[in-house]
Amino acid sequence: MRFDEFGLSEDVMQGLDAMNFKEATPVQEQTIPVLLQKKDLIACAQTGTGKTAAYILPLLNLLSEQPGTGDKVRAVIVAPTRELAQQIDMQFEGFSYFLPISTAVVSGGGDGSSWEQQKRGLKMGADIIIATPGRLISHLNISNIDFSGVEYFILDEADRMLDMGFYDDIMKIGNSLPENRQTIMFSATMPTKIRQLAKNIMNNPVEVNVAISKPNEAIDQSAYVCYENQKMGIVDWLFREPTGTKTIIFSSSKQKVKELAFSLKRRKYKVAAMHSDLEQPEREAVMLDFKNNKIDILVATDVISRGIDIDQIGLVINYDVPHDPEDYIHRIGRTARASADGTAITFVSEKEQGKFARIESFLGYEVPKRELPEGLGDAPVYAPKQERGDRRGRKGRGGNNRSKNRRGGEKKNGEKKEVKTNVDTPRENAQAQSGNPSKRRNRHRRKPKSSNGPAKSAE
Repeated sequence: MRFDEFGLSEDVMQGLDAMNFKEATPVQEQTIPVLLQKKDLIACAQTGTGKTAAYILPLLNLLSEQPGTGDKVRAVIVAPTRELAQQIDMQFEGFSYFLPISTAVVSGGGDGSSWEQQKRGLKMGADIIIATPGRLISHLNISNIDFSGVEYFILDEADRMLDMGFYDDIMKIGNSLPENRQTIMFSATMPTKIRQLAKNIMNNPVEVNVAISKPNEAIDQSAYVCYENQKMGIVDWLFREPTGTKTIIFSSSKQKVKELAFSLKRRKYKVAAMHSDLEQPEREAVMLDFKNNKIDILVATDVISRGIDIDQIGLVINYDVPHDPEDYIHRIGRTARASADGTAITFVSEKEQGKFARIESFLGYEVPKRELPEGLGDAPVYAPKQERGDRRGRKGRGGNNRSKNRRGGEKKNGEKKEVKTNVDTPRENAQAQSGNPSKRRNRHRRKPKSSNGPAKSAE
């Protein structure tokens, strides 16, 4: 369906034409007509399907049809992270270029001046407020904000906000808004707590479901079954030559992100870290450098796993297996966006096999396992239902077959030897390899084998 078939205003269509938007995605096709009728909506769709534009466009159309007084907030959008709030604001800036509509971002980070700037936006009545829950609650408690003119209340990534413990904050925000409003909720999943929230804050919502919680088929998924101290060697092998695309490497802790980014910098990669310890200006600078190709590799926690839309991310690496299947879906959803192809590779250590097996069970299929690159030694067998001590490795393999040369598998006096694995941190690996940088650089220049290298993003 084309955007000119929705009956959007001329000014909204001008913004779409300027941004070269012609065809609507399935979620946009199903939700925009509902929103234009001012009905409450709860929409469930996977990441990367165009959810943000699905509510921005009808909201701009409704606001422009009935101009406000200019001194009251008319729409409140709540998002889980400051990065997503900033990105939503940027999309509003593009789509509303030909409209006299103002926006303000209310999020954490920054200094006292940013608080005052946000307060002025709330007090003076920006048309649209895009906020994180915690910061908006702080302003409600301290700044005495008047939300009597709010006509639209939108929750983006609602399931993520509930996972982060914002249920009570969302209820408090909703209770501070007029009852006679349109409430819109977008979520990647539809658990019981989302339905309970909808019941409490919405009025007979229309429900739309599009491709719930399944990865984009354009993502080439695979995994390396490995020991923890082999992970950095796999990274070196994957980047032995430039991939020609942006890469995000996800890790599950701030400390590991810092150590991994440090190790990659020692190897002369163009890399930066993204985690919650960074101040807001630092985060924005990192994201800008990543978008502008000043850095090729972004090492991050799950702080950017949802809602961040950056072009030409051709490769996502899960350095650690995500804690649950939903996080896996959102991490790999950073690639293969806007009809492009992408590659997602997960490193599965012995201790992580159970978690990865749960992800495969959720997906409904087994993710293909890659062979370890030459020179990295044996790999553990992928046997998530077995005890760790009962797994045997095979040389250069990450699959299910067992080789005759068993690592620690020889018997002595009728007993099997115990296999002990030394797990190095990325920092220790960097120190171990720092003695011969010229040799290390030469290794990076070896030509890749086409069967195992990361796929390039379609441009």
